[in-house]
Amino acid sequence: MVLLLQVLENLQTGFSCCSRRLWALSVDPVTTCLSPSVHDMVCKLGFEYTDYCDINGVVAQNGEVCWRKITDCVSYKSDQSLDYSGSVQQLGPVCEAVHSHFLVLSKGQFEMRYTPWLQWTSFPELFPEIFDDLESLPSPAISLGLMKLTSCLERALGDVFLLVGKECPFLLRDLLASEELAGVFGQPVMDVLKVFLGSPCGLNLRNILWHGFASPREVSPKYCAMMVLLTAGLGQLLKRYLQQTRFTLAHRSFVTFTSLEDLIVFPDVTHEMLSVLEEVMVKSTFVLEIMLPYWETALAKFKAHRFADCAILLLTQLETGLRKVFATVNGCPKRLLTAESTALYTTFDEVLAKHLNDGKINQLPLFLGEPAMEFLWDFLNHQTGPRVRDRLSHGEIDLREFPKEMTSQLLAFSLVLLLRFIDEDLLSVFKEKAAIKLLLDLAEGYGSRCHPVSRLRKQLLSCEKSIGAWPLLPFPEEPVQEAVRLEDSSEIDACHSLITKILCELCHHGPESHGVCNGVDKLPPERWPQLLGELCSVRVPTLFCPRAVLEVAAVLRSISTQCQRVSSQVVAASELRHRQWVERALRSRQRQNFLRMLSSVRLLSPALYLILLLVALELVNIHAVSGKSACECRQYLKFLKSILQYTENLVAYTSCEKNKWNETISLTHTALLKIWTFCEKKQMLVHLGKKSTSKAVL
Repeated sequence: MVLLLQVLENLQTGFSCCSRRLWALSVDPVTTCLSPSVHDMVCKLGFEYTDYCDINGVVAQNGEVCWRKITDCVSYKSDQSLDYSGSVQQLGPVCEAVHSHFLVLSKGQFEMRYTPWLQWTSFPELFPEIFDDLESLPSPAISLGLMKLTSCLERALGDVFLLVGKECPFLLRDLLASEELAGVFGQPVMDVLKVFLGSPCGLNLRNILWHGFASPREVSPKYCAMMVLLTAGLGQLLKRYLQQTRFTLAHRSFVTFTSLEDLIVFPDVTHEMLSVLEEVMVKSTFVLEIMLPYWETALAKFKAHRFADCAILLLTQLETGLRKVFATVNGCPKRLLTAESTALYTTFDEVLAKHLNDGKINQLPLFLGEPAMEFLWDFLNHQTGPRVRDRLSHGEIDLREFPKEMTSQLLAFSLVLLLRFIDEDLLSVFKEKAAIKLLLDLAEGYGSRCHPVSRLRKQLLSCEKSIGAWPLLPFPEEPVQEAVRLEDSSEIDACHSLITKILCELCHHGPESHGVCNGVDKLPPERWPQLLGELCSVRVPTLFCPRAVLEVAAVLRSISTQCQRVSSQVVAASELRHRQWVERALRSRQRQNFLRMLSSVRLLSPALYLILLLVALELVNIHAVSGKSACECRQYLKFLKSILQYTENLVAYTSCEKNKWNETISLTHTALLKIWTFCEKKQMLVHLGKKSTSKAVL
């Protein structure tokens, strides 16, 4: 472990000697990323039968699909399982006929015949775009059209599933295998879709494209044409089903990216950066030569303001390039290819993992360095992040509204990554450009924005800002003075005494690094915001956090969330009561309640600050939980959950429905006693953590 930490520290500069020596990732040019059997399935089997197929037997003049002709081409084995190879062979001539049929139609004819049957997808305007590209030879446009089509189709099929099912499967293969869809469209129709999309034993068009295995020349336009026709045919079957059942198809809302500003680390992509990228992508060994047309098309799409198209192509090619690096640094060149149907594909999930399937350490994170890994995890993996590739590929995002900012970040990161894999002399030339040097500096300093630990840090600062505004709340002087006279000072004094003792104890064990808690004896309230800010600036390693760390972070985030809710309720209640006081609209009981609230708030402010500081100190030392035994972990989590229960009760008591302001004082006293008792046991993370928090953890 010590050796790994040293290796990681050496590689965190991003442009280490090791990365420079490995810029030439391969000697022999890669001609395909499809394994032999997958290549045969996609590029050969569907072209072996050259029998003429009469299009009139497949689609009528009005555009109605004759499903029987298509389903009759599906072959089955003796055990009634699908014969994928035989089915692809039989369907090959049908796909050819469909492609030829579309080529003789004008765009107006296509839209008149097929657009009504494509409305069920909620993105019918996609298909005329795809139609325009069907005249192309195998090209990035065909691959891109198929990726968008499969994404759109998956989302629409999920909507149909929810007509009769409750929880839509996440994976397309499970969706296509569901009894619910078979009940709507019929099992033979679902078997056709499985041949094209739903199994690694078949063409598997969706996966080989979205995971970046298929080069532009390996995907025939006839398969894209066939998928357009099948989608229209599904619309026809669905219409009959809806007429029979009188159901109404409802489309789920698209996912929208929230807090996008938190993810903006690179400046907007400029013309100069695009020019550099155009030059670098033909010289960087990160880019496979067979995949270069995808990169060229991605840049063209960005310039045309087609940001979703650009992002889709970038994400697939980032996966391809990273898989190449993964296979090289881990010494497993065969992992660059698609796996056979009996094995798992090497995808982002494995490429970005800490360990390989055999338990060995994955060398890719050590090679790329922590900042690059954090960026990739933020954008692709963290549940609280955008998970942009997953959401695009599963149709959860409206392609028409895809944000430029997201694509710009991916494009800038791609440029940084490609620069890692060029000749040292050429890199030096590019680094003389101010914009490129800035990009590299920003990339090397990147820290996670979407990890639960990072989200917690942001929550703490936001909550402190809210509580810090309490002194500015409109509390009239007369009721404040009256509240002071009426309050029972004994319990409040006891609470303040406990807060002082607990803070002193915690801060004495805080981190010495950054001068956060140096020389603290009695921390005056005016320094609490500063201390919280300093604690939140302490770096906490987030890459590959152990489960125990994530469990603690989850509870701490819940505590912070409840504190924020309490503060919001206090602000809302004070503003309402102040307005009523000024307008003399408070009845006697409401007046007494207002006085109790004022008395309670005088205690809640330092109590909540204590909770925030406690959470921040535990966050700084969160990795110390890995040193606890299973029993100690349970006891510690039980303690944290008691604090969570306290904050949840505060939320209930300070709500406008209950207004139990007097009870909050007793509640706070009880909670503070529990915190002090646990502090005395020296079992909090701040007691166990090392004084220095600068060491990285992998």
